[in-house]
Amino acid sequence: MENNAQRRRIRKRKVKKRRRLLFILIPILVLLGATTAYGAYLYNKADEVVTDSYEDDGRDKSELREKVVDPDVDNVSVLFIGVDESNKRDNEGSSRSDALMLATLNKDEKSVKLLSIPRDSYVYIPEVGYNTKINHAHAYGGPKASIEAVEGLLDIPVDYYVKMDFEAFIDVVNALNGINVDVPYEMTEQDSNDTANAIHLYPGEQNLNGEEALALARTRKQDNDIERGKRQQEIIKAVIKKAANIGSITKYDDMMEAVGDNMTTNMRFSEMKSFISYGTSGSLDVETLNLEGSDSMIDGIYYYQLDETDLANKRMELREHLDLESTDHPGDDVNGNESYQDESDQSTNNPSQSGTDSYSDPNQDGQNNQYDDSDTGSTY
Repeated sequence: MENNAQRRRIRKRKVKKRRRLLFILIPILVLLGATTAYGAYLYNKADEVVTDSYEDDGRDKSELREKVVDPDVDNVSVLFIGVDESNKRDNEGSSRSDALMLATLNKDEKSVKLLSIPRDSYVYIPEVGYNTKINHAHAYGGPKASIEAVEGLLDIPVDYYVKMDFEAFIDVVNALNGINVDVPYEMTEQDSNDTANAIHLYPGEQNLNGEEALALARTRKQDNDIERGKRQQEIIKAVIKKAANIGSITKYDDMMEAVGDNMTTNMRFSEMKSFISYGTSGSLDVETLNLEGSDSMIDGIYYYQLDETDLANKRMELREHLDLESTDHPGDDVNGNESYQDESDQSTNNPSQSGTDSYSDPNQDGQNNQYDDSDTGSTY
């Protein structure tokens, strides 16, 4: 009898362990880019999805790293790039990023810091050699240009990136039968097909489908980029919470399909598997961070000017979380970048160098006007 009871206890522990493995799928799919195993089928499915999504970014490692990282033993960072690319918009491969989040992962603490970077942040873009909105970087040079802009801004090595189209976000939320979110105010928005006033939400906690959740994540009619970033972080947490529910396990196949069709990454399956330990540690500790700043108009164009003191503090916090040594290079003067300006002979006071005229933005005219950059009251 005692042996039977002991065997039952062992089986229960094994079942609980398998369930914990399952509970990290959404941070993997949407937030952390990791993977897990739901039996042999889902494990092989995850391998297939990640392999098909792999895209070499041309880097062996970040230039801010002395050696190649191993996520099994090292603290690493992942840049999440949200884009809106489609045949309808005719912008595939040349879209601006609509959301940027940098996650730093501490292996020993099993903790994650998630920094939201406002899309209108006025920063230096190495790809073109002058200051403009950070979301333009992707249009100029894809994920590599976005990585370089973020590394220059934060003085943090970006080890990996995950780029996802918002179609995946819609499909993942729908696969979960919606998510519970507290809507802060009444809002009317267009949907992902640009149908005007298709989404109408009232304030209060409620279950949102994929289209509704995306509209809430992207709107900024009634607030600003900072509040928008906070809403996106809360929505990601809601997705994680719903995915962690035991009733969502059977939806993982659909979620992986949605992500696989709309994701590119420079992580291989073997690297993604290392993130499983974050979900099996008992609880996933995710701390959300935001960048302070102020509204600014330069040559008639709206920008978000980052606060230098807050930016310096965030750099230090993220470097400490990655257990990086202090550096003599404190990051670039985000609002001036005098050293860069001297090298490229650019002047941020010159309208042609403010990031809109001297370089042709593939989306500047016609393609993404519903996300017009010149007006903070734009739809998205």
